[in-house]
Amino acid sequence: MAPIRPLLREAGLSEQQWRVLRVLEDEGAMETMSLSERALLHAPSVTRILKDLVERRLVDRLPVENDARRSLVSINQDGRALIQQTAMETRKILDLQAQAFGPERLQNLTRELQAFAIALQGESLPEGNE
Repeated sequence: MAPIRPLLREAGLSEQQWRVLRVLEDEGAMETMSLSERALLHAPSVTRILKDLVERRLVDRLPVENDARRSLVSINQDGRALIQQTAMETRKILDLQAQAFGPERLQNLTRELQAFAIALQGESLPEGNE
């Protein structure tokens, strides 16, 4: 993340805000607890992050039908534009890092990290990935 932090600062985003926006962009509208789990952030932190992102008009929060205590959060056009603008620059940095590390080594590392994540969840690995 170190090379990407300056880009996030220019965009006025923290790493956690970036993560929340990326989850919403990738997975669509969801409730705060689901967002917290998917972004790997504590729920109170997500609540604070969302308050700021709503005030900055990067995300929308709508009450869940039939339960005013719950809400759905979604990224809006301004949030998408910010993600796209910042993602173009971060992609360049990540591509340079991948080239420096080597495509085959990166593929092996990615495979091992996926296997590690699955092992932590207590799931068995797909055949051929042990």
